[in-house]
Amino acid sequence: MWGAQRLLLVSTLRRLYSGGMSTPAASPALRTLGNSDLHLTPIGFGAWAIGGGDWQYSWGAQDDKDSVAAIHRALDLGINWIDTAAIYGLGHSEEVVGRALKSSSRKPYIFTKCSMRWREDRSIYNSLKADSLSEEVEASLARLGVETIDLYQIHWPNPDSEVEEGWEALSRLREQGKLRWIGVSNFSVEQMKRAQKIASITSLQPPYSMLRRAVETEILPFAQQNGIGVINYSPMLSGMLAGKMTPERVAAFPADDWRRKNAEFNEPKLSRNLRLVDLLREIGHGHGVGPGVVAVAWTLHHPAITAAIVGGRSAKQVEETAEALRFRLSEEEYARICKFLSSMND
Repeated sequence: MWGAQRLLLVSTLRRLYSGGMSTPAASPALRTLGNSDLHLTPIGFGAWAIGGGDWQYSWGAQDDKDSVAAIHRALDLGINWIDTAAIYGLGHSEEVVGRALKSSSRKPYIFTKCSMRWREDRSIYNSLKADSLSEEVEASLARLGVETIDLYQIHWPNPDSEVEEGWEALSRLREQGKLRWIGVSNFSVEQMKRAQKIASITSLQPPYSMLRRAVETEILPFAQQNGIGVINYSPMLSGMLAGKMTPERVAAFPADDWRRKNAEFNEPKLSRNLRLVDLLREIGHGHGVGPGVVAVAWTLHHPAITAAIVGGRSAKQVEETAEALRFRLSEEEYARICKFLSSMND
């Protein structure tokens, strides 16, 4: 009973917050996520990079003060949701998000993810066992400093043989009131169909940008047909399309920055991608926005996309991409980008 009452109270508070952050004229249009009562701004704050360094998928060292300032600035500018994961910084990203929440009067929706765990030697393993997920939920609640997580997502469907056990476990944890809504990330259509037999899927979190379009063929149409909300990650391809990337900057990446080994950040793709950024810069210039904002708007143009995750490591970075809350491409501009993308693949 208490779990249901708490969900109702939290839902009411969230709706009040979503409608009262700023004046109606200044507020971006909110978008409902799938079958939930979560009303999202078109972009959310992505907390992968603020996990800091010294782990397998790090973006390099990060100052926690900068991270907290970035989150506060995002909330002040009207962003009403934060997406993190237990694995980011091996728990550190969630801790930083929790610290930022304690020192802010804003109460954004909090999304996090499970299934990737770590050992004492910081090596990573995957588990979707029910007991493991229960432990993860309790740990995330403690690090975030909240009583309920608004959206809890399976980060990766790995091991595949444990997908059903994991999804059933999240469904039970939702019934207990610890999770408001549950979603998946990086799932195939076949894996989503298996999960749907157990409990409904509120959302899918796939990688989607103009340089990673594989989900357009089957996954996004399936989500749209089944009323599954979509929050895409890496709409700027992990900074590639933000407008700040150069061969020199890539060469200077810290040794523990995972992008050093990524094909999109190395030749021959690097030069091709930077030519695309030049086009985005040209389009954005006419509207007073940067290439990264144009890149995010391109993903939001797809009808299946509910909202996009946009990372930020400093208040300045957040300010540079916050225009994506409101900026939209015209059909002509969208078509021009798509034509250029087709020429890149010729």
